Amino acid sequence: MTDELVARYDAEGREVGVVRRSRVYAEGLWHACAGVLLRSADGSRVLVHRRVQSKAVFAGLHDCVAGGVLAPGEDFAGAAARELGEELGVHDVELHPLDEIAYDDGRWRYHLVVFEARSDGPLVLQPDEVAEAWWWTPAELRAHLADPAWPFVPDTRALLQHLDTGAGW
Repeated sequence: MTDELVARYDAEGREVGVVRRSRVYAEGLWHACAGVLLRSADGSRVLVHRRVQSKAVFAGLHDCVAGGVLAPGEDFAGAAARELGEELGVHDVELHPLDEIAYDDGRWRYHLVVFEARSDGPLVLQPDEVAEAWWWTPAELRAHLADPAWPFVPDTRALLQHLDTGAGW
């Protein structure tokens, strides 16, 4: 991973500058992330994947959102489309805003905006990001999420819990 410049945000969600990714990670600075929950074309399944062990954040854990950090001046939808293409090889799909949360676990602090897209692929997994991927029904995913010991990324877990208290996913 290169030590690229990323957008720095404040706690209220405003872009306030530019900083190196290494500094964001080392100092727990507020930043922004965008992601995409990918559903099958008919909406009946959700793509779940396992992150590679070499990831700097939440290595080796499961997730159902492809996403990443915003570059300076980048908007959330643009970042989400870029990340979906980079991580899963899915391009030219409509993105629909799903939800947003401010995630702060004491070490990682960011504003996360997640979109939903639909596609049956084909998938082209980025080997530096995604170890494997598979389709589950929302019920299958919820059954795994019911086990707090299941190794799932905490930010998406928080997002899905937030969605379940609202309109659902």
